Amino acid sequence: MSSFLSKAVRAAPPVIFLVIGALAYTQLSKEPPEEKRPPATPRVIKTTVADIPLQDYQITVMTRGIVRPHNEVTLTADVAGKVAVINPLFEDGAFFSKNDILIELDDADYKTSVLAAEAQVARASATFAQEQARAKQARLNWDDLGYNEEPNDLVLRLPQLRETEASVKAAMAQLEQAQRDLDRTRVRAPFNGRVRLRTVGIGQSVGNGTSLGTIFATDYAEVRLPISAHELDQLNLPEESTDLPVQVELSNAVDETSPHTWTAEIVRTEGTLDEQSLELFAIARITDPFGRESDKRPLRIGQPVIGAVKGHVLEQVYVIPRRAVRQVDRIYLVMKEEMTLDRQIIEPIWKDLDHFIVHSPGLFENAFLATSSMRYTPDEARVEILSQEKVAEESEQTKETPKKTET
Repeated sequence: MSSFLSKAVRAAPPVIFLVIGALAYTQLSKEPPEEKRPPATPRVIKTTVADIPLQDYQITVMTRGIVRPHNEVTLTADVAGKVAVINPLFEDGAFFSKNDILIELDDADYKTSVLAAEAQVARASATFAQEQARAKQARLNWDDLGYNEEPNDLVLRLPQLRETEASVKAAMAQLEQAQRDLDRTRVRAPFNGRVRLRTVGIGQSVGNGTSLGTIFATDYAEVRLPISAHELDQLNLPEESTDLPVQVELSNAVDETSPHTWTAEIVRTEGTLDEQSLELFAIARITDPFGRESDKRPLRIGQPVIGAVKGHVLEQVYVIPRRAVRQVDRIYLVMKEEMTLDRQIIEPIWKDLDHFIVHSPGLFENAFLATSSMRYTPDEARVEILSQEKVAEESEQTKETPKKTET
């Protein structure tokens, strides 16, 4: 009996632990009763809106280019010699006029050649005059002899006369050549222009064809403006010389805040597309780019510019501010009667830096355009329209609220 009791005492603790565990599991397995929560109040979205009317929209194609001279040449010497005089007009950046003497070469040898040619002309002319007198006397002598037939050329000394006449012409030609060479010692400007770079100095010996410097014309400049295939459909660019030019407004691409603009005209287009970009380049012409004949601000060669080219007018379209367009061409409408939010996907027919142009009749007939940035945008959500004044006031309050510092 005592053995049985001892065994029961030893087995009691495990049994007790199992019973306690089973009871605990039973209590913990029971799900707590669900608490009834009050229904959530729908969230009201706050946004500013814009009323978007139907209107006509003038397309403006924006493009960029670099100002370049339309006529730039390397000025060369036509004769050999040493540089004797350099006109101050032939300095880097200086302006000059057509026929201005830019450089003078040492002309002593060329003056000597002119004098020698003049002497040769005088000798040839004297010989020719003598032969003329001899030919005239030969005719008189023939007539005095009373011959009835006409004398031949040898009797009248016509071969000698022609030879001396040719000598006069040759001497005159040599004189003209010597005078031209003398005149070429004075290098003249071929047009109204400006010096890009002078490459010679006083005392330097130059030969026929030696480069003296680079100059370019200032009557007008050009800009090569790239136009994409999509933009070409919205422009009427000139193809023939008889086509009307298209006006372009140029602005400074280096300082886009500059108020200065220049007026140019697209006068022609290149015949082929660029192989890499597949763009067509239009050539715009700027008259008097340096303001030499007007009071407009100079436009520098090599200056990057932004070109604004007016294109077609799109009729009866919606002009949507780009800031109101979300990703994947999405906008949000505020329905006027229901004051709820409605999401729409738009298909713009034109885009620029500031606007999306949409041709969707009736899109904003009973709705405003939501213009605020919103994170919570479920369809048919209730909307509260904020005025611009209220938005500015709340923004100021946010700025003035002091930040809490952690302790």
